[in-house]
Amino acid sequence: MASFVLLAFWVTARMWWNPTHGIRDNKTDMAQFEWMMAHGARVLTEFAYPFSSDRMNVPESVNLVANTSVLSVSVPMTPITMVFGTRTAFLVFLTLGMIATATAWYFVLSRVLVGARGPAWLGATFCAYAPAMISHANAHPNIVSQYVVPLIIWRTVRLADAGRWLRNGLLLALVIVWQAFLNLEILLMTAIGLGVVIVALALARPELRGRTRTFLAGLGIAAAASAIVLAYPLYVQFFGPGAYNGLSWVIRGYSTDLASFVAYARESLAGDARSATGLAKNPTEENSFFGWPLVILMAAVVWWLRRNVVVLALAALGVLFAVLSLGREIRFDREGTGIPAPWALLEDLPVLHSVVPTRWALAITPIIGLLLAYAAERARELAARYPARRAQIRIGTVTVLAMALVPVLPTPLPTKRLDPTPEFVTSGAWRPYLAGGRSLVTLPLPDTEYADPLRWSAQTRLEMPIARGYFLGPDTRPGKDRIALFGAPPRPTSSFFATVRRSGEVPPVTAADRREAVEDLRYWRAGAVVLAPQERADALRQAMTALTGIEPVHTGGVWLWDVRPLTG
Repeated sequence: MASFVLLAFWVTARMWWNPTHGIRDNKTDMAQFEWMMAHGARVLTEFAYPFSSDRMNVPESVNLVANTSVLSVSVPMTPITMVFGTRTAFLVFLTLGMIATATAWYFVLSRVLVGARGPAWLGATFCAYAPAMISHANAHPNIVSQYVVPLIIWRTVRLADAGRWLRNGLLLALVIVWQAFLNLEILLMTAIGLGVVIVALALARPELRGRTRTFLAGLGIAAAASAIVLAYPLYVQFFGPGAYNGLSWVIRGYSTDLASFVAYARESLAGDARSATGLAKNPTEENSFFGWPLVILMAAVVWWLRRNVVVLALAALGVLFAVLSLGREIRFDREGTGIPAPWALLEDLPVLHSVVPTRWALAITPIIGLLLAYAAERARELAARYPARRAQIRIGTVTVLAMALVPVLPTPLPTKRLDPTPEFVTSGAWRPYLAGGRSLVTLPLPDTEYADPLRWSAQTRLEMPIARGYFLGPDTRPGKDRIALFGAPPRPTSSFFATVRRSGEVPPVTAADRREAVEDLRYWRAGAVVLAPQERADALRQAMTALTGIEPVHTGGVWLWDVRPLTG
């Protein structure tokens, strides 16, 4: 437990040490999760509707079940959010998520699957602090927090206990619901993995078939109970306001480069950004970076333990997930090969069209953790059986493990100083401008590259509603078939300011531009437009002034346009 705590604080040390710093490589997702933590607190303290919110993307709403709303964490963490703020709540979520994941895996490995503490510690440490997990620690605390996965495995194994099918079924339903409100992708991968292993056990071990009725009865209770609880949230996710019809073609193209399996991630001891760049779409999606020594070790372990049906099932699962993660076309060393991959046949199926292909490789991490635990336990048994060779067996085991695992040890996450929240927001000076259901429009409007307004809103406990935002929502434009879009569909004014931000130049402003700007401000129910200090702020200020004809006032650290006379 102490080692798990030390590793978690080692990874997040720079953010604990520097209270003004945030995730360097993924500030936008960090801002989004801060907003989600504020929403969870609002659900508990104000009884706000949990599955969508109108505090972002005014005048529409955001379907939070179809986004990473993490209600199973944000609601219980309300006291931390209310007392210490959303940044601290995010950091506690991230840090405790790693500790809890390692602890849960250790519990299940040492008590249920392996039975020895040393091998269980080895497997649990890898499951929580492998390169893929450290990569997602770049502002994906919902993916780092996989502590429910071993609990689902534990309760599934217990379904076969005689005489307790009802109790065990209900307990399994409880952890399924818990994981559903944490991350549905992980739940899907866990279900597939468990299904493969259970079928393999049923085929290879005839003595287990006598427990089939008890197991199926408990499984039926778990399925029915979790379906009853999740029926409405899933209806909202797939059919409610703000539901979308699968991810965009670009995101569905996020695949695993075949060469990445033997490379090292940038946050591994042996890795760096230069060698990892291009093998993954971004620093947060380095799901498959294991290095040659670990890949060779896993092949040797599977061959060594090939008579263990669980090991063979895990190996088959690892290969399956690796193949699925390749996406629709196999890539090697940053180049497309033109060879189609099996995912091309599956990516348009319901549910699967909302999966990012490279995330399948994320499921390989716990598989390797389990194989390491089984191999270490087997080595321990050999040392006990042959006391005369105990020293050689131990030295050999430690040497092989060190060669494979030392290069993938985690390094602290890189951080960067966050832009301070303007006094205009922290002082509450925005309140008069937003009275009567109005929203705050920021320059530029929030999107995948600029999500600071979400952090501002979170710090007001979502009392300050904002126009547009950073979220997944349907593209409602003609011909787009409600495919997921990051943010709201573009409007003329949002596109205008996106162009200004990219170029740093103000294009000629026409009368049509001015009419569209007024229409958009009215659509957004804008009470005020603000511009915080940032790169190309002068061009953004000149553009807004030209569009509205209103001279801004500098107050509370921002340029402010009072647009209430324009929006009525």
